Formats: sequence, structure tokens, C-alpha cells
Amino acid sequence: MHSRRSVFSVLAVAVSLAFAAPAAAQVAVSTLAPPDYFSLGDRESGLPADVWTGTSPALLRDSLPRIGRKPLSPAASVFAGWVLGAGVAGPEGAGRDPDVAAARVQALLALGQSRTAWAAVERAPNVTTNAALAQAAAEAALVGSQDDAACRISDQLTVNRGELYWLRLRAFCQAVAGQADAAQLTFTLAGERAKDPVYARLMGALLAGAGDPGAASLRNGLEYALSRRLALDLQAAKATASPAVAADLWPGSPAPDTEEATVARSLIASATTTPALFDTLLDEADAATPKARPVLVGRILLLEAMGGQPGPEARARLAKADVGRSAASPALLLALDRAAGLGLKGETAVAVMLIASDAGPAGSGALDRARIVAALRKVGLNGAAQAFAVEGLLVPVK
Repeated sequence: MHSRRSVFSVLAVAVSLAFAAPAAAQVAVSTLAPPDYFSLGDRESGLPADVWTGTSPALLRDSLPRIGRKPLSPAASVFAGWVLGAGVAGPEGAGRDPDVAAARVQALLALGQSRTAWAAVERAPNVTTNAALAQAAAEAALVGSQDDAACRISDQLTVNRGELYWLRLRAFCQAVAGQADAAQLTFTLAGERAKDPVYARLMGALLAGAGDPGAASLRNGLEYALSRRLALDLQAAKATASPAVAADLWPGSPAPDTEEATVARSLIASATTTPALFDTLLDEADAATPKARPVLVGRILLLEAMGGQPGPEARARLAKADVGRSAASPALLLALDRAAGLGLKGETAVAVMLIASDAGPAGSGALDRARIVAALRKVGLNGAAQAFAVEGLLVPVK
């Protein structure tokens, strides 16, 4: 009898476990992966979805704050905005990092891509739990004249609320909301933390509701918002405008196609089918002045980088030609060649942006530019390669 009860007990436990298993499966909770912030942005960029595959997260992290720090050449600026603004999954280990996302948005703002910057953060989750990402989002909102969105970010911020940026923004938001006493107190706290005569003048005028606020200032999103609220002459402050504010107020139209650019593209096409063209161009370079010669030889290098095939004699002449000097860091050039050799589109693009950032608004010299063009073609970014090449071919001979 005892053994029969034991058997039934075992069966009862087995049956109960069998019925309990589906219930346990139903209540199992899986942890969701953090969001990929890079997937937000320009969904129509045309960049392939795998553009960031294999990119070094550390390289991207270190590089983003440098991009847009100073003006770029037109081709480099368009390229950087295109790559950083693309709404595609970011590098593994960096695309889900809110600090990297913040640096990306700040870089887009520095490049004058305010609308893309806002698209990259407008629907991003957990913005208000990271101070850097929240500040980038607030700036993008202010530059886009979305003051209410910036104030919502400020109100919902859960970290670093006592930092100077947030004190200044909070004072503005409280004043706009009609909370005069709270705004005055926050304004005073911000002034005790650090002095800024321009912000103090504009914010003081907003709080007073009367008096002369002085000239507009457009150095950042908050000053832009204050100057708008005070109905100041924004055009008069154009020279002080940050790239992001300037792009919002005075958006540029695409540069018209010039006859020179058309000729440059035709020259690129001819170089791929007419090897003798290189001999003719080398003859022209040899006959030029010493100052003009590196520019002319540089054009030949760009045509070669775009797929032109110089013949044996031309290659021998190029090996001893005056090609000027490389201005880029040797380590960066090696990083560019390494990334292109590995077929890494995103990492190649990062190296290009860094080289272009160091070169400034005049753009890279012919020697470095030829390396850029060849690397971009190697990873399949042919349109960008041609844009850099055409820009280089249009450098005047002096």
C-alpha cells in the first residue's frame, strides 16, 4: 500500500510539473537590447545598411568630437553629414552607447546638419537619463525652433540637473512658462556658477520684459531661442552664428553644376579609357612653373586614383615627379589604407573625415586627396570619391 502511494505521489508531481512548464514559459521575461541610436537619422541617405559593420568602436568614439570642430571643404562637409546622418545601424559596441550618440548629434550640429541632428535624437529612447545626450537633443531642438521640446527634455532630465547648461536652459523655460520668480532664482544661480555677459544681457531682458536687450547673439541654440523670443534682428548677428544656427536660418541650396565641374568629370572618364592622356598631362606639368607643377601633377594622381591607367612611361615619370608634400598625419593615412584594405566602409569614412578635419576649409592637398579618393573607391563609395576628386581637380593653378 505504501508503495502504491509513493507511485501515485511521483506521478502527481510529474503531472504538476508538466502543466506548470507552459505557465512558466509564458511569464519568462527576456531583457531587451539597448536601442541602436545610429538607426535614427536620415533614412533616405542611400548608404548601405552594413556601412558601419566591423568599424572600430574606439576609433569612432575618439574621432567624433574632432569632426566639425573647424570648417571643412564643401566635399568633405557634405560627405561627413551624409555618413554621420545616415539612419543605419551603428558599429557594434558604439551604436548603442548614448555618449557616442550624443557626440554624433553634436558633430551633425557642428556640420550645419540641424534637421538631421534632430531626426537622429527626436525619437531616441532614454534621452533624459544621459546628460550628454540630453544636452545634444536640447540643442538640436532649440536650433530647430522647437523650444517646447527642449524644455520638456530639461524638465524630464534625471541626471546632472545642477550643471550650468541646464540652469541656463531651465531659467529660459521657466520664464517662457510665466514662472517669473522661479526663473529669476534659477537665473541668479546660473550667474553665481559662471559669468556670461551675452547670456546675462539676453536673459535679463526676457525676465524684465522691457528695456533694450542689445544685439542678437547666435552662438548656440539657447542664445538663438532668446534672440527669437526678444524679436531681435537675427540677420545682423549672422557673423556670430554657429554652423547649426546659420544652416537653420539661412539654409544653403545645392551648388549649381558648373562648366568646370562638368569638364572635370569628363576628364575622369577619359583617363579610364585613354592612357596617353597621362603623357600629355605630364608634358604640361613639366612645362609649368615650379610653383604650379605640384598642382598639375596632383591632378594626374587624382585621375589615377579614380581608375585611370597611366602607361609604363607615364608611371616612370610619375615616380620622380614633384607631387608636393603630405599634410596628413602618417598614422591617419595608414589607418585609412588599413580600413580600405579590410573593406571597412565606416572605418574608412571615419579616417577620411579626420584627415579632412585636419585639412580645414581648403581641403586636403593632392597627395592626401588621392589617397582618400582611392580608399573610398576601394570600399565602394564611388560617388563620394568622385566628389572629392572633382573638388581637387578644380583647385586653381597659380
